[in-house]
This record gives sequence, structure tokens and C-alpha cells, in this order.
Amino acid sequence: MVADARPRRSVLYMPGSNPRALQKGRSLAADALILDLEDAVAPEAKTEARGNIAEALAEGGYGKREILVRVNGLETPWGRDDLIAMAKTGAGGILLPKVESADSVRKAIAVLDAAGGPMDLPIWCMIETPMGVLHAEEIAAASPRVAGFVMGTSDLAKELHCLHTPARLPFMTSLNHTILVARAYGLAALDGVHLDLADDDGFAQSCLQGLELGFDGKTLIHPKTIEKANEVFGPSEQEVARSKEIIAAFEAAQTEGKGLVVLDGKLVENLHVENAKRILALAERIAELAADQSAAA
Repeated sequence: MVADARPRRSVLYMPGSNPRALQKGRSLAADALILDLEDAVAPEAKTEARGNIAEALAEGGYGKREILVRVNGLETPWGRDDLIAMAKTGAGGILLPKVESADSVRKAIAVLDAAGGPMDLPIWCMIETPMGVLHAEEIAAASPRVAGFVMGTSDLAKELHCLHTPARLPFMTSLNHTILVARAYGLAALDGVHLDLADDDGFAQSCLQGLELGFDGKTLIHPKTIEKANEVFGPSEQEVARSKEIIAAFEAAQTEGKGLVVLDGKLVENLHVENAKRILALAERIAELAADQSAAA
């Protein structure tokens, strides 16, 4: 499954045990929501949360936002029932936690299919353990339905015995490797959360670093961070304008039969044109999403 130009700048976790949060998600400017049955839900609330999410998805009202549901792992007491309950809810994708092998992906797909879920229901994988990082390529190749990776840096820090630092140097090997695999297999890739909600500057720097590394967007734990994530991961007006110039210059050169394209003293090659088209497609989808959210407000 090839990653498309769908906006995933801001992807907000929302606990399935909180109906008010599920309702609020319909009015937030996030590109996507992760309705959570795993870490954000206490064991005694998981069954109720499952019903809350199924009810919320049946009610709809989320517009063009991408809706993922993070289930519990199949090895837990709740995982199988989560998959069965979510199979036919109309969710945009199922997010599997702590994925460490292709086999775990295929087992989850088998449960979803047996429960009558769509045969093309996308599967997303949390990469949040050393084994998950090491087996990222195997996981990506597990099924054509694997659509993306989500970094779980909190769990990864625990497993690595490393520290959360402003520069995130302890995570660089894991982040770079996961991005490398995601791009090799045409998958989307989302950066991990920033835990300190009082650290606005640190959050902004984390978003910028994620963009520089190649992530499509940032997973979030609070609505107040949506605006900054959208700003950082979305193409600027200057980038959009430059992309149009690159495409126009390249097309004009082709029409004139020129083999060499130079724009403002810089060589323009086909790879630059492809990236420019990607940026314009993303900007167009962002505008569509914004219009949809504005109309629903």
C-alpha cells in the first residue's frame, strides 16, 4: 500500500473511556484521531471503552478526518475482542500496539477478516520496542494492508533504558531506521508524542526535528498542540509557490525541447518535480480538510 498525500500533520490520541473526548474530536482541527483502547484506558474500563468507540463511529460526524483505533495486543485479555468489535465499525484503520513480527500482523488480520471486516482495512503498527525496530522491514512486508508506522517513543525509552532529552539523540537510530523502512515500503510514518505539555518550545523543536527526519506528522496527547503540529508539518505558502514554479519551469522546458532546466540559477531535475507535485497534492488535501472542518463547525 503506497502512502498517499493524505494530511497526517497532527494525529491526536483520544481515550475510548472518555465519551466527552470522543465527542470533542469531531470539532478539533486534527488531521487524524487515534481512538485508544490500549495505554490510555485502565483495565477495568476497557470493555466500556470498546462500546464507546463503536458507538461514536456508528454515530459518525468526524468528517474527512482519518480515524484509527488502537486496540490491545492479541496476547492480552482484550485484544481479540477489540479486533472483533472494531472490524466492522468503519474505522479508517486499526493500530496494533508493540508490533514485533510479521506473524503478529497476520494474526490480527485473520481475526479482523473472520469477524467480517473489510478485506482492505488498513493496518497500522506501533514501533515501540527494540525488537520492533529491528524487525521493521519484516513488519512492513507482512501484508499489502500495512499502511503506516507510529513511533512509540515512551515505551521505547523504557525498553532502551534511555533518557528523554531535548535533542532525542538516544532515539535517533530507531527513528532513522523506522523512517528508512517506511519509505522503502511506501508507508506513512508518524513521530512519537512529546510528553511535557508545559514545554511549548520543546514541542515545537520536536515537531521540526520530526519534519527534518522525514515523518509525515506528530502523534499528540493534548488538543492544544494541534495548531503547532499543523503549522510545522504543513507546507508553507512559500513552499507551495516554489513548487508551482518548479513544475511550470520543467513543463516549459519540455515543451521547448530543452534537456536542462535551470530555475533561479538552480538545476531542476525530475526528482524535484515529483517532490513539488507531492507538496501541492498535500496542500490541496489540507485545504479540503480545512473546508470540511469549517463547514461542520
